[in-house]
Amino acid sequence: MLERLAAIPNLQVSQNVQLARHTRFAIGGPARILADASTEAALAAAIETVMSAGAALSVIGGGTNLVVSDAGFDGVVLRYTAGSIDITGEFASAGAGAMLQDLVDATIEAGLHGIETMTGIPGWVGGAIYGNAGAYGQSIHERVESVRFFDGHEVREIANDECEFRYRESIFKRRKEWIVLSATLRLEPGESAALRATADGILKIRNEKYPPTMRCAGSIFKNLLLVELPPEVRAQVPERVVREGKVPSAYFLEVAGAKGMRDGGIRVADYHANLIYNDAGGTAEQVRRIIDELKRRVHERFGFDVEEEVQYVGF
Repeated sequence: MLERLAAIPNLQVSQNVQLARHTRFAIGGPARILADASTEAALAAAIETVMSAGAALSVIGGGTNLVVSDAGFDGVVLRYTAGSIDITGEFASAGAGAMLQDLVDATIEAGLHGIETMTGIPGWVGGAIYGNAGAYGQSIHERVESVRFFDGHEVREIANDECEFRYRESIFKRRKEWIVLSATLRLEPGESAALRATADGILKIRNEKYPPTMRCAGSIFKNLLLVELPPEVRAQVPERVVREGKVPSAYFLEVAGAKGMRDGGIRVADYHANLIYNDAGGTAEQVRRIIDELKRRVHERFGFDVEEEVQYVGF
């Protein structure tokens, strides 16, 4: 299989790569093979090769929202790295491997409004589509015109409504064999200086909460839609914590005593109950234990389950 993969044009193949080098947590054991496809043809050929060999396959993006097992992944970890960005009129198209920040900056420079509040969100465009990323009242699904993807057999393109976007959800999260290749966004005219000022203000706040050097995945748990909470839980939520119809998971976690928790090298921030970070030499097992304990505490206190935003590889 390794020889066949290495023979595929535009596929970069490496063996025994420590995935800790490719995750924001800086945690994770080795992938038997890491393969980076820079073209659609290379991606399709790599998937066909791995499937025909009967090997395990995990497709990842920029690794910002991943918890990778300490044992690593005994198979092929595949990334689609095509990252071109094209802006034509009010449309911005980007490959899944483009940095989300680069796309945000390009739209601001072009005087296009719609995703400037996503400045500072780490990761790639493909992951942003996959998880319907957003911040400060904007989610990327509001701007998606269409998404190209590989369904395991052929390249297809679907419109926004077919992506089945919900809060931090999309069809791609449920159909993991569908690999996002690119997305086209429809934006609105704006004034570049004003958009940049908005983005810079948000970036300052974000960097104070999540310093760029912090080894973390941002918020661990999804926020909750107020209308979807059980009535007895809604009655306990102070009005002041509700924002745009959502209740921060941090509220429930703080009540459950999350702040400052530690398990080995993994900590919950003292100032933010939904921020877990690798303080020093933390392990994936420690991350899982803290996550499981927080879920247990919230369920015991409030009677419902909080759900992770992070994805798991190798468990």
